[in-house]
Amino acid sequence: MSNNLDSKTMKVGMVFISMVFFIFGFVTTFIITLSDPVMEAFDLSYTEAFLVNSAFFISYAVFSIPAGWVVKTIGYKNSIVAGLLIYAVAGFLFYPAIGLESYPFFLGAIFILSLGTVLLQTAANPYVTELGPSETASGRLNLTQSLNSIATWLAPLFIVALIIPAEAIDGAVEEVIAEAAVQPGDLLLPFLIIGGVTLVIGIAVAWIRLPNLSQEGEGNFSSTFKYRHMLFGAFGIFCYVGAEVSIGTAISSYIVQPDLGGGISRSLAIQFVGLYWAGAMIGRLFGAISMSDIKNKQTKMLMVLGVLVWAFIVSFYTLDWNLQMAMVFLGFAVLNYGLMQLGVGNANRILAIFAIVAMVLAITSMLSTGRLALWTIVTIGLFNSIMFPNIFSLAVKGLDRSEVSLASGIINTMIVGGAIVPVVTGAVADLYNIEVAFIVPVICYAYILFFALVGSKIKPKEGAAAAPSPTMGADPSHKE
Repeated sequence: MSNNLDSKTMKVGMVFISMVFFIFGFVTTFIITLSDPVMEAFDLSYTEAFLVNSAFFISYAVFSIPAGWVVKTIGYKNSIVAGLLIYAVAGFLFYPAIGLESYPFFLGAIFILSLGTVLLQTAANPYVTELGPSETASGRLNLTQSLNSIATWLAPLFIVALIIPAEAIDGAVEEVIAEAAVQPGDLLLPFLIIGGVTLVIGIAVAWIRLPNLSQEGEGNFSSTFKYRHMLFGAFGIFCYVGAEVSIGTAISSYIVQPDLGGGISRSLAIQFVGLYWAGAMIGRLFGAISMSDIKNKQTKMLMVLGVLVWAFIVSFYTLDWNLQMAMVFLGFAVLNYGLMQLGVGNANRILAIFAIVAMVLAITSMLSTGRLALWTIVTIGLFNSIMFPNIFSLAVKGLDRSEVSLASGIINTMIVGGAIVPVVTGAVADLYNIEVAFIVPVICYAYILFFALVGSKIKPKEGAAAAPSPTMGADPSHKE
């Protein structure tokens, strides 16, 4: 069908769908980063504050499969419009929720917001492949995923600009920061902006001339469960998303403590959260270059240098033009690319290497103090970068085409790890302390290491026709 679309229609469609990818990437990371301001605004414990993530990610368990049915019933375009309008409704629901200072109401609005995210993700990824020739579909997906990654970097900076009071940003002493505590009303404006912007874009997408394509084909859902490696991979996604969200949620609370992260200001701590997500963006760019079919080594190295320059610019800007800290991040980016080269062409190897590095960084942060504790936890984002596509590709290796789409639904349902693991992390933080709580992500990375080395192996009777899997690719979840 995509071949029947004229060039202008495809270009207009890509502009609006690119906005959609940016929006749901932004919203996802915005919610993940919100727990620290919410904890202060509603006077919550870690466990209670981390329920923000539970309210958001639980929708993947309850709505991923129904969302697939919705997309198949009303088509891609109509599903995207519906997802954007759900965003708008949820955004405006925060007005009464915050006005009443009701945390349960607030969590309910986040859950509704998350339903829009699941529907948008379910519809947008395949729709992009239809907006042009199939030969260039991967390029369009890479473009939209890049915009999604940029949004995850910007969302924490948005929180600093609109939620954290100016006194807390400028104040250097504890008393000033205490006087500038986040109030429930400070949380409202970003949600109203999200509601207004998504309402306008939803109406625009509904009015522009785009085909309302739908899914085709049937598969045997129950037969998909016979693949042991697929089930292990699905739980790997549970652990990956859970670990990534737990760390992204806890960083700002962790590094503001004087004896742990170096005692930095709250606003700068949230900016480090932005750098954590920017690390995932940088790592994915390295991954795209590493998996490309570019034969010219000079061209490839120029692209790598371009990404390193971008990494420096991003960190330099994010960290208030601090040259020394930008250079530290750049050093970790170089390490990330170097270790990635050890596993290029082998999904199991690169996944194992990155899982080990993530574990080492988290444990080092737990056992250290000051800037070492700060940098070793923040730069885990670089090594989260290509975990999702590698886990996914290993999990669906050897499945029939009809089974892959069904397995994808099962795997995406396990993104619910972002709802469960952070709450466990918060409970450990309340019971012991925040640094001990990072043992939960460490356990998650240990399972990913198990999957890379053992759980991804295909039984002979399952993998007789197994095809080689890619080592890296576009992350169909969000995060990323």
